[in-house]
Amino acid sequence: MFDAYLDRLNRLKKGEKCWDPYEGFRIARIDFKPPYLQCADYEMILLVVLQLLMKHVYNTTEFESGQFTIGYVMKIPSGEVTYTIGKAVPLNGNAAPNLEVCAQILKLLIKKAEDYDKALLSGVFIRVYLRGMQGTKKVPLSKDEMNAIILQLMNADIENADIDGSPEVQAMGKKSRYPNHIPALKPTTKERRPFIVADTETVLINNVHVPYAAGFIALRPGEDIGVYPDPAFETYFSEDDLFHIPEFKDRSDRMLFDFLEHLAILANRTNIRTVYFHNFSRFDGILLMKYYASRADKGYTFKPLLRNLKLYELAVYRDRKLVFRLRDSYTLLPSSLAKLAKTLCPQLGSKGSIPHDEVRVANLMDLREQLLEYMIQDIRLLGGVMLKAQDIYWTKYKVDIEDCLTLSSLAMTIYRSKYYDSISWPIHIPSRNEDTFIRRGYYGGHADTYKPYGENLYYYDVNSLYPYIMKSCPMPGGVPVWHANLEGQELSNLYGFIEAYVVCPNTITRPFLPYRDHNDTLLFPTGKFVGVYFSEELIYARDLGYKIFPMRGYLFEKKPSPFDSFVTSLFASRQEAKLSGDEAMAYSYKILMNSLYGRFGINPKSTISEVCNRNRYDYLTQRDNLIFGDKLSEQYYIVSYVGNAGNVEDKDWNPPKISAVQLAAAITAQSRIHMYKYISRPDCYYTDTDSAILGSPLPEDEISPIELGKLKLEHFVKRGIFLAPKSYTIVTEEAGDIIKHKGPAKDLVNVDWFESQYADLSRTKQLTVESHFRIDWHTLDIAKKAYQVTLGIKLGSKREPVYDHNHVWVDTLPKDVTDFGGQESQTLKFELMILRELLEKKEREYAQMLEKKDQAYASLESEMAKLREEIQSRSAKPPTLHKHPTAVKRPLTKPPTGLEQPTLYMQPKPKGKGKGKEPKGKGKGKEPKGKGKKPKGKKPKGKKPP
Repeated sequence: MFDAYLDRLNRLKKGEKCWDPYEGFRIARIDFKPPYLQCADYEMILLVVLQLLMKHVYNTTEFESGQFTIGYVMKIPSGEVTYTIGKAVPLNGNAAPNLEVCAQILKLLIKKAEDYDKALLSGVFIRVYLRGMQGTKKVPLSKDEMNAIILQLMNADIENADIDGSPEVQAMGKKSRYPNHIPALKPTTKERRPFIVADTETVLINNVHVPYAAGFIALRPGEDIGVYPDPAFETYFSEDDLFHIPEFKDRSDRMLFDFLEHLAILANRTNIRTVYFHNFSRFDGILLMKYYASRADKGYTFKPLLRNLKLYELAVYRDRKLVFRLRDSYTLLPSSLAKLAKTLCPQLGSKGSIPHDEVRVANLMDLREQLLEYMIQDIRLLGGVMLKAQDIYWTKYKVDIEDCLTLSSLAMTIYRSKYYDSISWPIHIPSRNEDTFIRRGYYGGHADTYKPYGENLYYYDVNSLYPYIMKSCPMPGGVPVWHANLEGQELSNLYGFIEAYVVCPNTITRPFLPYRDHNDTLLFPTGKFVGVYFSEELIYARDLGYKIFPMRGYLFEKKPSPFDSFVTSLFASRQEAKLSGDEAMAYSYKILMNSLYGRFGINPKSTISEVCNRNRYDYLTQRDNLIFGDKLSEQYYIVSYVGNAGNVEDKDWNPPKISAVQLAAAITAQSRIHMYKYISRPDCYYTDTDSAILGSPLPEDEISPIELGKLKLEHFVKRGIFLAPKSYTIVTEEAGDIIKHKGPAKDLVNVDWFESQYADLSRTKQLTVESHFRIDWHTLDIAKKAYQVTLGIKLGSKREPVYDHNHVWVDTLPKDVTDFGGQESQTLKFELMILRELLEKKEREYAQMLEKKDQAYASLESEMAKLREEIQSRSAKPPTLHKHPTAVKRPLTKPPTGLEQPTLYMQPKPKGKGKGKEPKGKGKGKEPKGKGKKPKGKKPKGKKPP
């Protein structure tokens, strides 16, 4: 097989190259010719990666340490797309790749094979980060020697290699250096601060966005932006330098330089340090960060706050003094600028529009006035929105939005300053061990498709599900206590987060407890598995028929909710605002009320990106969990890695000061309990966290359009097709067609696609999707890029489809799993307990059967005895004769004894036998029953009767 792989690779190989863009960084690549490799050919791709490593890394110079990432060049109709398929794999010194390295490579390749399957690859490359290169060239191995090493690795049991090495969570961690509970905030005495709002506009050059205009305006609290004359807006336009700067790129750079210099002057003169852009995180901020990285000689330095590839803030310094901080208004007010303006400041008019696709460098000057007016209106609307939002939150809560980066942090600030009682209800900040363990029980919402097609359905939505749970349910309080052995404990006496062995019988068609499989897919299966769960959901599951065996866990105090006053106050204020027609206030209360819970569940570990110097780059590229690193300019490098958000070095646990995952996990678990009575109904077609689509209406006492926690009828569904979680279409009476489809192809589906897909579930289609704002984190370019996606539905990922006799998909059944979670020895005891319980049950049933059998025997014997007594009793008495219609009554000549059977009509006895005499009379009697038969023909001999 290996020789066949080599032969195929040699036939497919179009070219191979290796280059070093800068010291310590190497790229090696193999290109293919048709017929291209597919992503599904992961064994062939493994061979390619190992060849690149052997030839261009291990077979070259000496080095101390290193890591590498794997990249694909995917072939699409419009060209090629390159991307990195996962985080970096560490190299094991100067030896050849070992089994652990191969196992990590294979794991990444298999994952991409599942994601992209038949997608074509025109190339595979590796990006290698080396440290301590000594310049000493190694004696190279021959081609045959390299192939022998690769053959040995590929013949090993790579897929079953242990590459996780995850130790079991221990009960106690070392002493923490951070607060053990969330502190309350004192009411502020300072006034609201002014801020600046700004915007940029771009044109596509070779499919890359390049700025041509920018502008800003400074705003003070309480002022009305509508009174500002247009001269108050400072605008900068690249084409104003058209005649003395011939190249557009140079004009763009000059425009940005003027914009940022004047912004710095204004910030210094007014002492306004915060500048807002709408969608700064994914657009304007990337452009400006790239500009500063390429202009290090201008005396500026900058520090980005990048988490999970999202830019929250860009702080700009000169001579180590803060000039300004650039921020995103979208993270505070997560909605489109058009919707926000319509809700919060309708008096400023609507958002304008320009034909972006028609804007070219050649016609920028012709469109100058139109383009600048469009940008000024965007700035005006953003200013109005921010002023209104600042006024609302300051008036009601004395909190300035300028102090917060995100909506959830704003909600947390309001809670901690106005509603939180840190004395009687201190919220515990988990330690590293506590957070790691409890986070395993933080599952989120429940989304599932049960029935794929229905008509005349009812779409119900819960009024503020999470706030309702936060207000109504007890919460885990106090400092958790670790219990290493909870075996045999009564579940009802436990409160906290428990690792348990769970057995769900296959008679439950809508299982309740969640489970994450090896692909991190959230299932609700039957079967046997180990997981961490909130005690309240374990108790609920037990009452449904699950078998629950607690093993270990952290136990808390069960305390009344600390969020009652927060939710009650905001919900009442929202209802008042709605009744008075104040949509702005109603919107503000709603987003606040729904944003608090998630802040407690913030993950201390995230993808962190740093823009740094070379020394820092060298250090970070050799740490664990590297994702990528690249050079931005002579002075700046960018590195992304997975790390502790509180402490880059990760030597000490230093989580965010508001992380309390036990509360977020308890809220979501009790929300699933609240929803289960609806989704467990046999007429439930689809559910998604706080909604359910049912085949029949709910009782009136469960319906309310305003009452917290009750359901409201969102839509009457004439017809619905439900293909997968977050992929459905419904036809409603009042809103027409509604389509939901997650993923990059969400804008390419319509009702016809859902119908044809339901008719042929195996149908797939390769499509090219264009992203107008795709960020290349290696270069900080924002480009218009096309990439290939497979449009189709993968059935059976969460539930198994059920077909009727015509092979039409009509229903689903839960998947069945068996996962002991590495606890085989412990779960074996529980399995034996289950078997013993089953045996005892069968023995009891058998004993009951024997008892019933004995009772049946006794009853039968009693009846038989009674019959015998009855027979004996009746035999001792003279018979009672009944008149026969044809019989003549004759007296018996001899009364029968007790041993003889009474006979009404006696047959004449044969002669010579018997001494009895026939009764007198002329009547004819019936022949008595018995063995004797009357002889045919001759009469019996004997004396004639007298």
